[in-house]
Amino acid sequence: MFLDIETVPGEARYDDLSDQMQMLWEKKAKTMSEFVNFSDNSARELYNRAAIYAEFGKIVCISVGIFNNGKFLLHSFASKDEMSLLEDFVTRMGNWLDDPTRAICGHNAKEFDIPFIARRLLINGFKLPKMFNISGKKPWEIPHLDTMDMWKFGDYKHFTSLELLAAIFGIPTPKDDINGSQVGQVFWMDGDIERIATYCQKDVLTTARLYLKLAGTGMEIDDKIVEIR
Repeated sequence: MFLDIETVPGEARYDDLSDQMQMLWEKKAKTMSEFVNFSDNSARELYNRAAIYAEFGKIVCISVGIFNNGKFLLHSFASKDEMSLLEDFVTRMGNWLDDPTRAICGHNAKEFDIPFIARRLLINGFKLPKMFNISGKKPWEIPHLDTMDMWKFGDYKHFTSLELLAAIFGIPTPKDDINGSQVGQVFWMDGDIERIATYCQKDVLTTARLYLKLAGTGMEIDDKIVEIR
């Protein structure tokens, strides 16, 4: 299962947070203070970064792609209501998510997408499917793949964006409309969940194409793509 998620801050504005969450976000923001001159307004100014922390952000889209019977099936679970999105995801993908022979592949998914989904599932009261129940497991016990790891070749300090790898491998860029830093604005200001889902699906498709390049399969999927509604 190729997978990508889009996340946004849990509230549209810092001022919409409860007093307790404002205080806790300020503590979190101070850990970023080596990058800024921290002031009374810094927590508010840094609130757009809340989207990358499962404790302060939420999921607005999960896009998946699966090879099946010669086709590459694409589908997005996207909603303004995170609870209904997650319920739809674990219900419709239940057989996949609980099958120990299956695995997830994403770009930086081991560091971001997979733990973010697991944490938001627990926060929303869901039981973890087997595919996400990996806390405490040894690295070799976790079957998931990560195209960024595949490109690192053991160089653990090296980060390479999906956009850059797409460019050097001649894969169409997934960033031809919006990028990750704009998702919060598109969600909270424009309310355009469909635009976010389209962007998320492009990331999944790009990751699948990149995986095929890194794995040396020589396989092309342009004529195999089927969007499932």
